[in-house]
Amino acid sequence: MAARGTARRHVQAERLKLIMDAPQQTIANPVSLEGLGLFAGDPVEVTFKPAPANHGVVFVRTDHGNTHIPAHVSNVVKRARRTSLQVGDVVIDTCEHCLSAVAAMGIDNLLIEVNGPELPGLDGSAKPFLDALQEAGVVPLEEPRRVFTIEKPVMIRHDGAMIAALPADGPTMEVVYDLDYGGCASIGRQLRNFDMSNGNYAHDIAPARTFLLEEEARQAQAAGIGRHLTEKDILVVGPTGPLGDNAFRFPDEPVRHKIVDVIGDLYLLGAPIRGRIVAYKSGHALNHALVRALLDQYRHQQRQEALSGNVMDIKGLMRMLPHRYPMLLVDRVVEIDGARRAVGIKNVSINEPFFTGHYPGSPIMPGVLIVEAMAQLSGVVIAQTLEHKGKLAVLLSLDRVKLRKPVTPGDQLVLEAEVVRIRPRIAHTRCRAYVGEELAAEAEVKFMLVDDDDQA
Repeated sequence: MAARGTARRHVQAERLKLIMDAPQQTIANPVSLEGLGLFAGDPVEVTFKPAPANHGVVFVRTDHGNTHIPAHVSNVVKRARRTSLQVGDVVIDTCEHCLSAVAAMGIDNLLIEVNGPELPGLDGSAKPFLDALQEAGVVPLEEPRRVFTIEKPVMIRHDGAMIAALPADGPTMEVVYDLDYGGCASIGRQLRNFDMSNGNYAHDIAPARTFLLEEEARQAQAAGIGRHLTEKDILVVGPTGPLGDNAFRFPDEPVRHKIVDVIGDLYLLGAPIRGRIVAYKSGHALNHALVRALLDQYRHQQRQEALSGNVMDIKGLMRMLPHRYPMLLVDRVVEIDGARRAVGIKNVSINEPFFTGHYPGSPIMPGVLIVEAMAQLSGVVIAQTLEHKGKLAVLLSLDRVKLRKPVTPGDQLVLEAEVVRIRPRIAHTRCRAYVGEELAAEAEVKFMLVDDDDQA
């Protein structure tokens, strides 16, 4: 028995190593599909295109100035019965089925061009998106994949519903969903477990369609939502089962579709998840709340991994930034995540020139210089966008500035800069500075992007 247990643990360890050491992936070829939006009913075309390493999954509204909308929980806006993302005043609706297929395919980097405000509803499942991505094919990239491992349990409860994230030994994500529709006899209570590492997503999960109770469908159409849909286009469930000529694809199709949604919503973390997700009656809002709660853990893991790296030293920074001693306040960059995020280090020495005059009896780093350090790191990540290379990011405004902890000689500041949006002449970043695990400062910073000639 002991030998068998040791062998099993060895196999699990090898499977985990394969997952953790796997390269990032994108698709091999562009592929398109089209259909009607689920809610508005307008015709829309979606084109999937390859993207480079560390790019992430990004939607592009081609009908709205090619606005880029990263598939990240920071861009989620509240909408009923769906997952919607927004950057500025540009929204992309009903992303969850598409993202579920992307997650199941293990695709880390992807451009999703959409010529309308929502993705097509198609048959209400993730299968058409999965079929398109399988047709496109998947290819590896040179950078290693980032995987978030749940280390501490997190639980979100609201109005009788619950979703929790738990540590687990498996190499990827397992979802356990308990669906309770006690008021509808044809659905009742359904329980299903799905393991991403060994389950058959394409056969068992992807075909499961979104569903509405008969009363919900009539209320939606009375409000002008989904008037183009018939009982053949969407799964409407009455007391005795699906209405019209429709039928369940699986006896427990509703709970399977809930797993589709969970997988898609949790991919908004920005990385595959390793752990167990347990849900009871959870919907999109609760799923999003769990992702936000997990984001702190994920960022902590990223900081710990980044501290051992050295992407750009002081010489590289001096080539990129116009600042020089004593105003160059970033010592090195330890991580650059495409044009989305950067992590940098500032080692605070007693020899810093500002300590001689700023509370010399009890030296404290001026808060304005902490903000300046975060702004300088923002300049590094902004410059990763090709069209902005050779431009200067000039400070325009500061918002939500909070100085939470004094920074003193001997501290090491871990700086984070995350892009909120970049436009041709304006950039907006969200920044944080940590000392150890304590948040020392945070701010939202806006820049005007100017050519060097403008500064002459």
